Amino acid sequence: MPVPPLFARMAAHPLRWRLMSELAAGDLRVGELTAVTGEQQSLVSYHLARLRGSGLVRTRRSSFDGRDVYYRLDLARCEELLAACGTALHPGLRPGPQDRPGAVSEESPGTGPDSGEVLFLCTGNSSRSQIAEAFVNARPAAKLRAFSAGTRPKPLHPDAVRVMTEYGIDLAGRQSKHLSVFAGRRFSYVVTLCDRVREACPEYRRHPGYRHWSTQDPSAGGSGETGYPAFRAVAADLDERVRCFLAAVAG
Repeated sequence: MPVPPLFARMAAHPLRWRLMSELAAGDLRVGELTAVTGEQQSLVSYHLARLRGSGLVRTRRSSFDGRDVYYRLDLARCEELLAACGTALHPGLRPGPQDRPGAVSEESPGTGPDSGEVLFLCTGNSSRSQIAEAFVNARPAAKLRAFSAGTRPKPLHPDAVRVMTEYGIDLAGRQSKHLSVFAGRRFSYVVTLCDRVREACPEYRRHPGYRHWSTQDPSAGGSGETGYPAFRAVAADLDERVRCFLAAVAG
């Protein structure tokens, strides 16, 4: 008897499916996953370990409080394994082409009559949040207009400008903004990309459209890539996250 594909085996367990569903919206810590599922931490940790072993879930230590670890669903890996499931069942179920970013100016993002607005937040608004904002606004089919801001703005990093030219997107001349610029404005979604902002400013988590993407600060070095390769890694990561986010928003 044929063995079911890996994704099917992992997703078939109800708790693992619940964990994957929660992590699909954003990155969470084990205590938060325990609270939302109502299960014992030991059981949650066991199934998280199974998901990590399959490559469906990854971890990243908080850049704000090194004692905390964020769990993240690897959507690209899920997509790959899910496609393999379909192909294993029938070759006609292979996935089709995907929407990719195109060169769209800051003043004319792709929006439609059902558009909402998303705010990307990090500390400096010098790279991560600017990159995420640009990826949303550069997708012609997106039904969201994106903005970004920081709690302690710093000038736009030249490597952020440089890396986005690889995607045909020009960030030159854009300015970093303080969060106060958007005081009183209602956004459909708020996405934090910085662990410091998420953990030090918990009021954002009360927003009904809130999610967190625990993303390395490419200018800070740390345990991951450093220098320009760090910016390339972050841009690739955010490109994938934005693509999946927009697909979810579009329903």
